[in-house]
Amino acid sequence: MKKGLTMSLIIECGSANYGEGFGNITPLKKLTRGSGESYSYISRQALRYNIVQQMGCDNTPVEAMGSGAKKVLQFHSDADIITYPEIDLFGYMKTDSGEKAKTRSAVVRLSNAIALEPYTGDTDYLTNMGLAARKKGTDNSIAQSEIHQSFYAYTIAIDLDRIGVDEVDGKEISIEKSEKVNRVKKFLDTVMFLYRDIKGRRENLSPVFVIGGIYDRKNPFFENRLQLFKGNLKIDIIKQVLDSSDSIKENTVIGYLKGTFRNDKDIIEQLKPVSVKGFFENIKQKVEEVFQ
Repeated sequence: MKKGLTMSLIIECGSANYGEGFGNITPLKKLTRGSGESYSYISRQALRYNIVQQMGCDNTPVEAMGSGAKKVLQFHSDADIITYPEIDLFGYMKTDSGEKAKTRSAVVRLSNAIALEPYTGDTDYLTNMGLAARKKGTDNSIAQSEIHQSFYAYTIAIDLDRIGVDEVDGKEISIEKSEKVNRVKKFLDTVMFLYRDIKGRRENLSPVFVIGGIYDRKNPFFENRLQLFKGNLKIDIIKQVLDSSDSIKENTVIGYLKGTFRNDKDIIEQLKPVSVKGFFENIKQKVEEVFQ
């Protein structure tokens, strides 16, 4: 069977992940490239949280382990991948006193969603004037939040051969093939219509561009290969990756929301994308074929 499903996506949203604030300032999570420019990002943990929540599988029981102030929350020792899709897809670590830790590495791996356009220092000036005006003698509270509207790119990689398979106490357990397919398809449907609630806003994280497929290799081929220049998607980089292997070219599908980038015509003529919906329908069909 083909073992690796990978896709790289571009989304467009604003100010979707904040770091720890100081004073009355709330900073975005950011990183700096060699040019010295800052780029906001959405952490993989934040993406995971929203995906699990919107899949409706954030019900895996947890327990506090350890003693005193050193107690940590972890998934319950009795939780298994058959009953709980969350730990099937995203793994677990379970520890018990006197026993070796039991671990399952993530089957679904997410990268951070990193902005494709630099952050230039925009801030939002906030007050509670609406409430303060209701009571005489009350001062406004003032706060500032960094804001950044941008395209972001992130990558998903799934080890299809590990979906629904685990080892417990030296014995392999496995779910039915139909359930394996259902879990992957439900994950893909969630990613297609993903959103994020933050600071009173609901940000749309549905992809405007997505490229990937199911391959023999598990390499995330298009990670860090989606780049913009003045509103134009860099097509040449994508074509070089496609041309690097016949297997990559033959198994790759591209989905695109027409009208998104300035070089719209070139994207359509050179990459020949289907719709974003068409991309996900194609991948779901291939998932069914993998587990036949």
